[in-house]
Amino acid sequence: MREIQLRDAKATLSAVIDEAVRGQPAVITRHGRKEAVVLSFAEYEKLSRVPSFGRLLASFPGEDGDLPARSGATRDNPDL
Repeated sequence: MREIQLRDAKATLSAVIDEAVRGQPAVITRHGRKEAVVLSFAEYEKLSRVPSFGRLLASFPGEDGDLPARSGATRDNPDL
């Protein structure tokens, strides 16, 4: 992923967007700090639909006994 200064991104915004659509996102920097990312809308949609690990666990359709029991006690959980 290439980095481009904000002033250069402003001057070449159309080209920056064209590259993002072709799969080459750009990091926009301001005063040397990374501030934003330009990526295609299709890539944004993919990233925005990735569920969190907690949601994946909460949606697990399993029943009791589907997962193997933990084996062996640990220092933090001696009752296992």
